Amino acid sequence: VEEAVAGVDGAKRIRSTATEGSGLVMIEVEDYADTRKVLDDVKAEVDRITTFPKETEKPVITEITIRNQVISIVLYGDVPERTLKELAERMRDELTALPNISQVDVTGARRYEISIEVPEETLRRYGLSFADISRAVGNASLDLPGGSVKTEGGEILIRTKEQKYRGPEFETIVVLTRPDGTELHLGDIATIVDGFEDSDLYGYFDGKHSVQLQVFRVGKQNLLDVVKTVNQYIDEKRPGLPAGVSISTWFDQSSYFRSRLQLLLTNARWGLMLVFLILAMFLDLRLAFWTTMGIPISFMGAFWVMPYLDASINMISLFGFILALGIVVDDAIVVGENIFDYRQKGLGPVEAAVKGVREMAAPVAMAVLTTIFAFMPLLYITGVWGKFIRVIPIVVISVLSFSLVEAMLILPAHLSGSRPLASQSGSLGPIGRLQEVFRGGLARFVENRFAPFVELAVRWRYITLAVGLAILILAIGYVGGGFIKFNLMPSVESDNIWASLSMPQGTDVDQTRKAVVRIEEAAERVREKLDAQRRQEVKKPFWSQFKKQDDAAADDFQSIFVHVVTNIGQQPFTRGDSGGPPSASDSGSQAAEVSIQLLESQYRGGKYTSERITNLWRDEVGEIPGAASLAFTSSMFESGDAVNVEMSHTDFNQLLAAVEDLKAALAEYDGVIDISDTFEPGKMELKLTLKESGRLLGLSVSDLADPGEGLSVMDPDEDVPGLKAAGIAEIF
Repeated sequence: VEEAVAGVDGAKRIRSTATEGSGLVMIEVEDYADTRKVLDDVKAEVDRITTFPKETEKPVITEITIRNQVISIVLYGDVPERTLKELAERMRDELTALPNISQVDVTGARRYEISIEVPEETLRRYGLSFADISRAVGNASLDLPGGSVKTEGGEILIRTKEQKYRGPEFETIVVLTRPDGTELHLGDIATIVDGFEDSDLYGYFDGKHSVQLQVFRVGKQNLLDVVKTVNQYIDEKRPGLPAGVSISTWFDQSSYFRSRLQLLLTNARWGLMLVFLILAMFLDLRLAFWTTMGIPISFMGAFWVMPYLDASINMISLFGFILALGIVVDDAIVVGENIFDYRQKGLGPVEAAVKGVREMAAPVAMAVLTTIFAFMPLLYITGVWGKFIRVIPIVVISVLSFSLVEAMLILPAHLSGSRPLASQSGSLGPIGRLQEVFRGGLARFVENRFAPFVELAVRWRYITLAVGLAILILAIGYVGGGFIKFNLMPSVESDNIWASLSMPQGTDVDQTRKAVVRIEEAAERVREKLDAQRRQEVKKPFWSQFKKQDDAAADDFQSIFVHVVTNIGQQPFTRGDSGGPPSASDSGSQAAEVSIQLLESQYRGGKYTSERITNLWRDEVGEIPGAASLAFTSSMFESGDAVNVEMSHTDFNQLLAAVEDLKAALAEYDGVIDISDTFEPGKMELKLTLKESGRLLGLSVSDLADPGEGLSVMDPDEDVPGLKAAGIAEIF
């Protein structure tokens, strides 16, 4: 596949991963290329390959898309696995039938499987092979069209409908018919199990077996509407659940969106109040009001143009609005204050508005345009990060543009009214007298303090210039010396923390489970320790002393851990939803993940951060013997490893030795944690090579590789009739 797609136009970089039973080739597309065209070209190239092994399944070629998971529904309880899976699949169908929900996945449950188990001794007794059993089942379980028959009454379709869907239906399949007419049925020689596939996949929610339904948002679906619909569905479904089954939500992404939205609304509310109060103290009330209104007017203008610029209200655009909130009102203040100054000098309302705007048009426009130009380069960032970041300059530039329009056109129109200023009317009320006090104080400060300082700075202009340059050099050196850290994507504290465990390939699931139990027990000890500290810090109201002891014990106290989710056989958070198949490291019996939902940060207190809790958890777990990697995460977004070193060498054994030396050296540095490498040794393997004695018996390599047609290749130590492996093959 690599050789076939290497020449595709638009392919930037090719990464390949080969694992047991599967392979993955990922193609990174150039920025200029059309992804759909590249996808079609790749499909055409792969379809031309004719040298795949005959056992290879049809390759799946698709564009990797990142879906947005909104919320997960968890079904859990001490009930059989089939009960949880059937209930989850029924709920999935009901959820996707709702108006604004399109995609729901069931995770944490094994797939259905009908296994047919036939002892090898029974096969020998009847002269059968596994291939015979497989052929009999395939021929007896069919649903195929047989054409049609045209009659005088019309055309009649013919279909052979013998498809079997349940385990007992396979018991009647005839696998052997004797010359005397007697039949041997599959149920006579085989054990048929209608259950689940034999995979090491287990999910637990607060210690009980669980199955999750992951709800995704697609297209232009609103995140808050989807979550609201899910919560309403859960409230309606909860009373009718079977006995022993509970339902809950997990990893609700809308909580982060709501907190960011609440932050914006809180900042806007306080910003409007403070701007109005400050302006009202020194300027006219009408001027203060209309200058303050510049903030919502500019924001509404940005809301209006965002759909035309392919931008939406999301976590990143809300950050852009918060960023613009602090600079959007400056130009309106400058224009409004200049108009107010001309009104105080006796000019009429219209004349003051026109003259004030004309005088400040150039400096205000330059101030706004320089800020816009500072954000414009962010529009041209390419790659994945460019797609994320571009919404920030779109929001900021839109808000600033409408702010400029509002300051130059709308604000002067509002301030050109004919009503005289309060100071000119001669009747000052309490507010007017208070304003005169603040204005007088500001004027005295300007005349007695600020003006002499400016005159001194101008008189000693070379000293002023030298001081400015010194401050600039000091600032550059302060940043260059590393005193101020630079982090393009700082970690954002999450209300969830994760521990991702990877054992060596081929590790038995019981060993992985023991390691997971150790991680869970460490988390429980951290919970008990922190809850005990928080109980001591809680200040009870004075009336609690009059309560009875039983009532006091019944006081609500929320544990710092809300829910604990354990996954064995997969790492859903580590993998995320990249759209591709899971790799060898994040699926299988060697993979596990423990996720903890914490109490919301506003209820935990400032000292109980997710990072601190994660560090306590890491210290409590310690080093797990034999673990390939154990990583703890407490941030909402991960931009990659803090330090990533790539090494290469022609001698692979020497490369592995160098990697181990580097890991040992890095571990000696303070603050370096969660050190791991990407190399994973495979499972233990027995390799067979056909001997010359085997060839003399008429055997081929394919007979050795697939002994299903009657050949019995057994361990040389087992005393079972048939050809011995030691006699026909080398085993190493």
